[in-house]
Amino acid sequence: MLKGKKALITGSTSGIGLGIARALAAQGCAIMLNGSRDAEAVEPVRRELADQAGVLVAYGRADLTRAEEIGPLVAQTIARLGGLDILVNNAGIQYTAPVEDFPPEKWDTIIALNLSSAFHTIHHALPFMKAAGWGRIINVSSVHGLVASVRKAAYVTAKHGLVGLTKVVALETAGQGITCNAICPGWTRTELIEPQIVALAERLGVDVEEGGRALLAGKQPSGQFVAIEHLGQLAVFLCSEAAEQITGTALPIDGGWTAQ
Repeated sequence: MLKGKKALITGSTSGIGLGIARALAAQGCAIMLNGSRDAEAVEPVRRELADQAGVLVAYGRADLTRAEEIGPLVAQTIARLGGLDILVNNAGIQYTAPVEDFPPEKWDTIIALNLSSAFHTIHHALPFMKAAGWGRIINVSSVHGLVASVRKAAYVTAKHGLVGLTKVVALETAGQGITCNAICPGWTRTELIEPQIVALAERLGVDVEEGGRALLAGKQPSGQFVAIEHLGQLAVFLCSEAAEQITGTALPIDGGWTAQ
């Protein structure tokens, strides 16, 4: 369905980002993976994805907390893949603490990676999408872009900001063949969430699997984690012809969390 399109997915060497990369590659997209690790460490993942999907897969290392590294990443994507049609802003980190105990350096890092990096990638990618008359921008926000939880000041702020950025970009690109949407996952079992599960299990004196069930019970009515594969398929849909008039939205995929 997307054969010949070129996609950059930030934070895509594992977890949700890699799941979205797999889903887009399966539809024929060339892929630029991104992370902060050396290329040698990522090579097995890159090679596996290329072999499985039969598409060009490249890797661009960049520290997205540093704005000066983002323009070169976009330029590298265009040079290696031959263009840039789809941008998925997925890179993110988490830290939890009450506001009065929240380390300012953690705040700065989370805002830089989870929010500011998306502005910079969009800033650099939009001219190429506008010239082509087609583009899809997907910002991976969170249910925490729609509602708040305690001890997550920086994460909630960044994810709310990402939803706001999504709306502005959607309005500024309306009618130009470009859409911009946010995906808002609920609890998804990734490396980002695992420390919270482990901490909850220790607090309750139970094993990790029971900790996971307790985490879900507190927020997610379905009692099930969101599947990474489902997030990938939602991203594919947002890039499809059927979604060409869907723009500026924040789409929850959260097992009923935000319905409460």
